[in-house]
Formats: sequence, structure tokens, C-alpha cells
Amino acid sequence: MGKRGPYGKGIERREQILDAALRIIAERGYLATSVAELAEAVGLSQSGLLHYFGSKEELFVAVLRKRDESDAGSLSGTAAEAFIEVIRRNTTVPGLIELFTHMLADAADPRHPAHEYMLERYRIGTEGFARVLCEEQAAGELPAHIDPHAAAVSFFALADGLQARWLIDPGIDMAAHLERWWRHYIGQVGQ
Repeated sequence: MGKRGPYGKGIERREQILDAALRIIAERGYLATSVAELAEAVGLSQSGLLHYFGSKEELFVAVLRKRDESDAGSLSGTAAEAFIEVIRRNTTVPGLIELFTHMLADAADPRHPAHEYMLERYRIGTEGFARVLCEEQAAGELPAHIDPHAAAVSFFALADGLQARWLIDPGIDMAAHLERWWRHYIGQVGQ
């Protein structure tokens, strides 16, 4: 059954805004996209659009959350393979990497709306990644000497650093660097 009433319509409208924002930012880039353009794309005024989010910063955090949901729904393979595939796909949406990198820098300020999002993202991401690595260890697919939590923290940090660098030099093959690092980390150098 479909959503009914003003609350359901508000949720649908919010999703329409997020879908449009994801598409436009991915195509044009974070810095080249204004709130006015996003509002126009969904037939709203700027204040009408921000009514659904509170502020432009909260809108951009919601866009990142939506992107995370989409990424999580398409994971397959080992933990490392799935993570590397997300990074590989990210190269097709440079505007979203740009948005993420800017929000990551802004999140250093505990008052910024991205601060709580980043804390939650890293907590959930590293716990989930570490849990899957533990399962892979238990199945004999990952060496016992690997510390799953340390590996998860390192993997996220390396991926974020590579993405920031990729914005400066798109010639960097982020996925290849992550794959190479992972082989070294688990002791499969040269394989």
C-alpha cells in the first residue's frame, strides 16, 4: 500500500529531492551545484527545498546518507572486494567524491551537521567491515594474524585519503592501490 497523508507525501517529496540532488551533484560536482539549481530541478523554491532538510549542510549530509544506502545495497564478494568495488564505482561519480571530501573536512567541527554523520558512518562502517573480516577468518579465508578492527580502520582511512588525492589527480587508480595495499596487509605480496 502506498504512503498516504501529508507525512507520506513529505517523505516522497524528500526522496525526490535526494534522488535529484544525487544525480545533479554526481554529474556537475558539489562546488558547481547550487541549492537554487537543486530546488529548480524539483520545482521548488530554495526555502521550499530547505524546508525538508533545515539547511543546505543537512541537505548535503542527507545526500551522502542516500548514497551510502545505495552503496550498501549493492555489495558482494569478500569484505575487501566489496569495499574496493565501491571505490571503483565512485570514480564514475566524481561530484559525490567532491561532496564527501568537503563534508569530511567540515565534519572536523563538532557543530557542523556532517560531524555526527561521519562519526556514525565510521562507527557502523568499521564495525560492519570488521565483523565480516572476523567471519572470513573463522571460515579460513583470511589469515589469523589480521586484526579485523585495525584492518577496517586502515581500509577506510586509506580509501578516504585516496579519494581526496584522486580529486587532485584523477589519474590515480584508487582501486588498484587499495587492492595492492590489501594484498600486502594480509601477507599475499606478489599474488
